[in-house]
Amino acid sequence: MASNDASDKAAAIAIKNKGNTAFAAHDWPTAVDYYTKAIEKYDAEPSFYCNRAQANLKLEAYGYAIVDATKAIELDPNYVKAYYRRALANTAILNSQDALRDFKTVVRKEPNNREAKLRLSECEKLVKKIQFLKAIEVSDPPSAFEGLDLDSIEVDASYDGVRLKDEMTQEFIDDMIVRFKDGKKIHKKYVFQIIKAVRDIVYAEPTMVETEVPEKTTLTVCGDTHGQYFDLLEIFRLNGYPTEEHAYLFNGDFVDRGSWSTEIALLLYAYKWLRPKQFFLNRGNHETDDMNRVYGFEGECKAKYNEKTFRLFSESFSALPLATLIGKKYLVLHGGLFSDDKTTLDDIRKLDRHVQRQPGQQGLMMEMLWTDPQTEPGRGPSKRGVGLQFGPDVTKRFCENNGLEAVIRSHEVRMEGYEVEHDGRCITVFSAPKYCDSTENKGAYINVGPELKLEYHKFDAVPHPDIKPMAYAQNSLMSMI
Repeated sequence: MASNDASDKAAAIAIKNKGNTAFAAHDWPTAVDYYTKAIEKYDAEPSFYCNRAQANLKLEAYGYAIVDATKAIELDPNYVKAYYRRALANTAILNSQDALRDFKTVVRKEPNNREAKLRLSECEKLVKKIQFLKAIEVSDPPSAFEGLDLDSIEVDASYDGVRLKDEMTQEFIDDMIVRFKDGKKIHKKYVFQIIKAVRDIVYAEPTMVETEVPEKTTLTVCGDTHGQYFDLLEIFRLNGYPTEEHAYLFNGDFVDRGSWSTEIALLLYAYKWLRPKQFFLNRGNHETDDMNRVYGFEGECKAKYNEKTFRLFSESFSALPLATLIGKKYLVLHGGLFSDDKTTLDDIRKLDRHVQRQPGQQGLMMEMLWTDPQTEPGRGPSKRGVGLQFGPDVTKRFCENNGLEAVIRSHEVRMEGYEVEHDGRCITVFSAPKYCDSTENKGAYINVGPELKLEYHKFDAVPHPDIKPMAYAQNSLMSMI
């Protein structure tokens, strides 16, 4: 039970200061722990909640950040920083109207705050854009691939890369890897070819791909890569490039935030085209239109190629499988488990992902892309403000009911790159080290052999050209989050 006795305040402030030290070191989970302990010691100080809100923003726990900022405002209705942080959290989960209200409050309380005025203006533009997109939305839009005439697109003689014909080749991939490292692009004809070929391949795959790990082969499971192209190459350098004997599964969130998202998406797609039976792609919550519009991928496609590229990628993303079952023992999906204990692997098999292209706010697809584990039993509200959280008992029942050893998911930063939770039945793997150039986390990947034992490997971020995360976000509000 927290105290509100002034005699405990000094001790709580000392704990908060340890949280500030951890925050300055970019160790957001430890900062949250210290701020929580400070609140447990003394619960009447608004700055404890406001500081924890900021750490939760860094952890993408936007729902928690909103709750903390709201508590700080209840304790001090004039706490401008709390309104500001709540606005950022609402912006991150696309609650733009709520964010707009808080930015207006900040400007009203601090009329000379130039930064707040800028953020308010950007939020107003974002709200108008969202309203415009809703107004012109068509329930069943025509396919972006309709009328795509690849034969009519000429690759001029001055193009200095390897040429792509009707099939993907290792030679083309090797050349593309180097081109991307050197800051070059591939020709737009090849971009369109790659996306179309992969869209056709993944569209024909089941919603839950089922695969084994044959003798003398390895399957590597990777988590979020988020446009961190040079860290993706580090995985391949350390662990081996994809081959017939070395399969890979990338568990969503290839794009957004990092500023080499087109490079990652095209490289992963090229491998999928080259080896469709040894290279697997699950959809993540960032392979969706609403996230791509604000977190950078749409802007990057337009800046490096054109709007058509984004529309083709968007349609291909909606065709991606939502899960992969490895050896009937490990279910791999981006987010996590479900609101209903009756949900089974057969429900995933039967889900027609081609009917509903975007995940929406509820339902099986949304839960597969958005949910997170929690330490407490049962289910709880999402720390993100979207989806829900599930406890160890939920995971245990799901695994037992479906004959699984564990669920492997991604979707969240882990400071060591991975974490084994829920008595070994829930495993998180995250493959974007030093996430967004601001979190001092490692990356990780998991190797699975024919015996279906899991080998965890951690790795550190590598240097990259001086281009900041979110460089292509169309609204600079998002780079604040």
